[in-house]
Amino acid sequence: MSYNIYVCGVGGQGIIKTSVIIGEAAMNEGMNVVMSEIHGMAQRGGAVSTEIRFGDVRGSIIPQGEADLVIAFEPLEALRALPKMSKDACVIVNTSKIPPFNLIKSPHPYPPLEEIIKTLEENAGMVRSFNGEKIAVEAGHILSLNMVMLGAAAATSGFPVGKETLIDSMTNNLPPKLMEVNLRAFHEGFEAVNCE
Repeated sequence: MSYNIYVCGVGGQGIIKTSVIIGEAAMNEGMNVVMSEIHGMAQRGGAVSTEIRFGDVRGSIIPQGEADLVIAFEPLEALRALPKMSKDACVIVNTSKIPPFNLIKSPHPYPPLEEIIKTLEENAGMVRSFNGEKIAVEAGHILSLNMVMLGAAAATSGFPVGKETLIDSMTNNLPPKLMEVNLRAFHEGFEAVNCE
């Protein structure tokens, strides 16, 4: 058995940190885990994605059409993940837009959010979208967006790692002075989504 998670967004959103927390938590539960990361432009605003594979897997790259869960920190990056998604995938989407550099200079406008969500719904088993930045700000800091998204992912049906193990991994990987805000963000994200 295997489970594949594709995490995507733009630089500065905490995608890699989120993936490290998931991977460490899975290892702490005794799972085989492999992970890869791709930095488009490793600065704020450049595309970033990670692929996390659990169970009986050999490589770190998710084959086309086999991602069980997509955690999209940015809507357009969710669209770019379409080839990775299985037809039954659960897709978690932060609806706050960050237009990529190449789109800013392009004659093509950023697609309307409604179109993005509709396309995702036509190609995945379930889509849950919400304004993660708003939740992060309400939790205490906009930079806790990644923990909002982690909490949302943990609420999905079939997520392979337990909530408490994720919280332990958060404690190991996040600064102690920010734990209260990050825990609040995690719990708010968990409450925002339920893919069952």
